[in-house]
Amino acid sequence: MPFTDALGQQHAADPHARIVSLVPSITELLCDLGLARQLVGRTGFCIHPADVVREIPKIGGTKDVNLDKIRKLAPSHLVVNIDENEKPTVDRLAEFVPHIVVTHPLRPQDNLELARLMGGVFGASARAEAWCTEFAAALAALRAAPKGPPQRVLYCIWQDPWMTVSQDTYIAAMLAELGWTVPALGDVRYPCFEWNAALLAQVDLVLLSSEPYRFTEAHVDALERQIGKPVLLVDGEMMSWYGSRALHGVRYLMGLPALAGR
Repeated sequence: MPFTDALGQQHAADPHARIVSLVPSITELLCDLGLARQLVGRTGFCIHPADVVREIPKIGGTKDVNLDKIRKLAPSHLVVNIDENEKPTVDRLAEFVPHIVVTHPLRPQDNLELARLMGGVFGASARAEAWCTEFAAALAALRAAPKGPPQRVLYCIWQDPWMTVSQDTYIAAMLAELGWTVPALGDVRYPCFEWNAALLAQVDLVLLSSEPYRFTEAHVDALERQIGKPVLLVDGEMMSWYGSRALHGVRYLMGLPALAGR
């Protein structure tokens, strides 16, 4: 049976696929599904699981991809993500990679479809179903757990310029599992913003993510003094990575209300 990706493209199962992954979180998932031997290339940001990926050749970053390196690896399949990889680059890769598998999870529950897509296309359906069972149980536990009061949250992913996430992103959907909301700051999915009284009036809590910008506790202390609002450092991988790390992420979410209430 064919398996359908985020663009509606159908892919036949190919347990002998040669895979290049341009998505760090999905590289980890593929490894956890027992597919590391089929991974012939990965980005430098594909760092988990460390003891496995160190043996997989690097082909650049998620956006600055080395096309010649990928061509020499002769992959049959390329795994990409709509948010993380640029379409012009993917279009150029499609000229010589036969199969482009496009992903675009927008909500925690989309990880179930993602795992089944990866497992189905690459011949690891049984492992994918086992993972889905564990993930579904963790998500159900999160949804059944007592929640703290609703929070209006500004989730910061960058500074100089300051950037946040919009309401239609995966991160916002993760926060929504706690009953937390992010402000509407326009139509851009990752908008820039400036600190001002009007914005702060819409915010109860500021979250600084450990990635892609490497915010630290020093940033937390400085920003709290600047804006007079509570600020919390959060693990960006737990909040934004799909696949394997999302299982840890939904469990991580359960502890955030307690951290925010300190």
